[in-house]
Amino acid sequence: MTVTDDRSEARGRGALEDWIDRYFDAVIDDAPERLPLADDVRFTENGQRLRIGDGLWRSMRGVGSYRLVVADVPAGVVAALGTIREDSDEREDGLPTTVALRLSVDGGEIGEIEQMVIRRDAETAERIEDLGEPREAFRTAVPEADRTSRGALIETANEYFDGMQRNDGTGEYPFAEDAHRIENGRPTTNVPVPEGESVPDPETAAEYSYHWSPAEQFESGLLHFVTRIRDRRFVAVDRERGLVFCIGFFDHAAGETRTFETPAGHTVTAGPAQPWTWYIAEVFGIRDGLIGPIEAVMTEVPYGMQSGWSTHVEGTSDVPRNVTGRFE
Repeated sequence: MTVTDDRSEARGRGALEDWIDRYFDAVIDDAPERLPLADDVRFTENGQRLRIGDGLWRSMRGVGSYRLVVADVPAGVVAALGTIREDSDEREDGLPTTVALRLSVDGGEIGEIEQMVIRRDAETAERIEDLGEPREAFRTAVPEADRTSRGALIETANEYFDGMQRNDGTGEYPFAEDAHRIENGRPTTNVPVPEGESVPDPETAAEYSYHWSPAEQFESGLLHFVTRIRDRRFVAVDRERGLVFCIGFFDHAAGETRTFETPAGHTVTAGPAQPWTWYIAEVFGIRDGLIGPIEAVMTEVPYGMQSGWSTHVEGTSDVPRNVTGRFE
């Protein structure tokens, strides 16, 4: 719902977040008639345009225990990473499943529904639920005087993608000292070293390490095998909490792109041996122009797949796009 009256941010946020439960309740009951849908509502699941009532509508059994929400009140967009339950022949209580959801609501009607469903991977969903609840930094408001503009938040988040794409270790990487990334419920930075082992040296390592901080990973230059981060759609921005929600694709072209020289002058070969694309939904927590918490869910998709929300040119481009319809 696009907020244009004098309601408080908190009230607008609560009303917007309620749409997630309202949507999932309808999906569980396979009852699209319970939702106020725009006449031209558009619905995709895993990049495929479907009719309302298809896909997850046929199999969702219940919600899971984890949900990280980004509420963009001025844009009328709410997006979330979380867990659900789907029908299963093996598990009576339903199969734990990971989902990313975006709803665009205007005038009390849902106009756009976009969801990523990571199926047949209960282990990922269970890891995500083991997190308990979203990190406090995702849930804490930024003092009003310190809030950053929508454009600046998107620009900072996009520096992350620029820094990772064809990573050479020489960029400006806007990470806070406590920056930490979790992907599919698994920490991929700052992982403690097992007793008796030592942290790999970025100067001599042949591949980046989960034991390093995000800044150390980027400065190592060992993420160079990520050949393109494309269709970078910034779909929700929460200025009150300093959050940015992005959906995009990470391509790994393989072949000769796997071999490169590190900033330390070593020639290494790293990354997937066959062409590979990650379809990813990622949330960045940003304060004072620095990225702190990062959380993502991702799944392997056919190499070069597109989102269903972009033209072919947009879907193959690494130019960031603010698709919230807001520019403040």
